[in-house]
Amino acid sequence: METRRIGALEVSVVGLGCNNFGGRLDAAATARVVDAALDAGINFLDTADIYGGTLSEEYLGQALKDRRHQVVLATKFGMKVDEQHQGAKPDYVQRALDASLRRLRTDRIDLYQLHQPDPTVPIADTLAALNEAVRAGKVREIGCSNFSAAQLREAEDAVKADAARFVSIQNEYSLLQRAPEDEVLPECERLGLAFLPYFPLASGLLTGKYRRGQAAPAGARIQAGGRFDDLLSERNLETVEALIAFAEERRHTLLELAISWLLARPEVASVIAGATTPEQVTANAKAARWQLTPAELAEIDDLVGG
Repeated sequence: METRRIGALEVSVVGLGCNNFGGRLDAAATARVVDAALDAGINFLDTADIYGGTLSEEYLGQALKDRRHQVVLATKFGMKVDEQHQGAKPDYVQRALDASLRRLRTDRIDLYQLHQPDPTVPIADTLAALNEAVRAGKVREIGCSNFSAAQLREAEDAVKADAARFVSIQNEYSLLQRAPEDEVLPECERLGLAFLPYFPLASGLLTGKYRRGQAAPAGARIQAGGRFDDLLSERNLETVEALIAFAEERRHTLLELAISWLLARPEVASVIAGATTPEQVTANAKAARWQLTPAELAEIDDLVGG
């Protein structure tokens, strides 16, 4: 599989999102998904301390065993694990990092990411603590998630000379959620940051299993009602139908279109796609093979109103 760079890290253009581990998947199922990812050429694994109530890191550490050297391992901190474990204060950065290292059964995190901004802590203080972790050899590169362009600029301005700086940002981005194109992606280009899209399949809407006029499949994550109403809007479902037709005319799937479209952006280093089965991992990895032409990209923009 093709690779791209996140700072000094060389990562597969399709990554494995580990948010299902410890929640929808037990330890044995996690191991099967990880095995499939490595077999498919995926070397970039992304988790967080909050996933599965910390079990994602536990199960991932167990699944990697003596194969830790084969992967680029990313995790995140800062969101609320419990009342005592949250935020970005310098002392907590060190505690959160040591806890993740223990759960992941490793002596280093390749990409350690602040999961969300903490408005109660100056970003310079958090960056100083992360720099200490890099200097200690516990972290190779640092990144952030859910930052705005203004927050990226603030973080860049706060970096001391010769200190570690954010090399990546992980925000939501897909064919149906294109907000990063307004300010964040241009800021990534300006600062030389790698962009990592999460929810690249719009929580499953871009897999092709949700069709206009049809009930959602049994057990599907997206159901009518509640927080998914906006996602299942008539406009989105019409767009999905148009994109399915576009892909099928070219003998591809909607999933392949969704991932390949993201990889057409030079700022995107790796598309983080979750999976609950080995078959899903294989399909995600295969999707990276489609190289969209400029004409096809322009036609897609017309279809989605970009």
